[in-house]
Amino acid sequence: MSFTLNSVGIIHSCYKEKFGIPRQPGLVTEAKATLELLSPYNREEAVRGLEDFSHIWITFIFHGCLTEGWKPTVRPPRLGGNKRVGVFATRSTYRPNPIGLSVVELEKVVIEKGSVVLHLKGADLLDQTPVLDIKPYLPYVDSISNAKGGFAPDAPSSEFEVTFSEQARQVCQQTYSPDLNLAVLINQILSFDPRPAYTADMLGSHNFAMKLLDYDVKWGVEGKNILVTDILKIH
Repeated sequence: MSFTLNSVGIIHSCYKEKFGIPRQPGLVTEAKATLELLSPYNREEAVRGLEDFSHIWITFIFHGCLTEGWKPTVRPPRLGGNKRVGVFATRSTYRPNPIGLSVVELEKVVIEKGSVVLHLKGADLLDQTPVLDIKPYLPYVDSISNAKGGFAPDAPSSEFEVTFSEQARQVCQQTYSPDLNLAVLINQILSFDPRPAYTADMLGSHNFAMKLLDYDVKWGVEGKNILVTDILKIH
């Protein structure tokens, strides 16, 4: 049995590539995004009442992984990237159908002529992600106090100390606004260590980079210390 699904909207986020995206929503609270509804779904009546909910569920397509196919077993980062478990026991992107589910904070709904945009907080979504559906988060049923979390019973801890070079610090100061605290955003992302799990046992100092908003962010890792060395504007 096959189905044809239409995108109801598209995500605009600070994450311009897969590397650097937090592994779960809500971990990087400074990460903001918008969900732009597409025609014919960009109608005021389609979102009427949604502003009364603090959080929403977003069903989306892992569009950055469409060519990678599915795998029956995967290696979750929470298990160190060494132990394999079934794909259906994880939230891996390597699924038979590349469909994801994310719960995010809904800051506001902006409705203008011919435009409906949802403003989100704590998103873990790649820029240009196609959205299949939106549903309100219902605390009385969606939060189950005695639920078991399998190999991930607790939220990941932030184990890294993040510091900034003078150049990186100046860029963060220059770009600061009430809607964007670049230093806090980078700190939150890096403190949860976005590197592939297999790098955890690497010895010595190593350098990495990610595209974030309109910047190329470069940092080095040595032990449990991360130094943001450069934040360069992408032209």
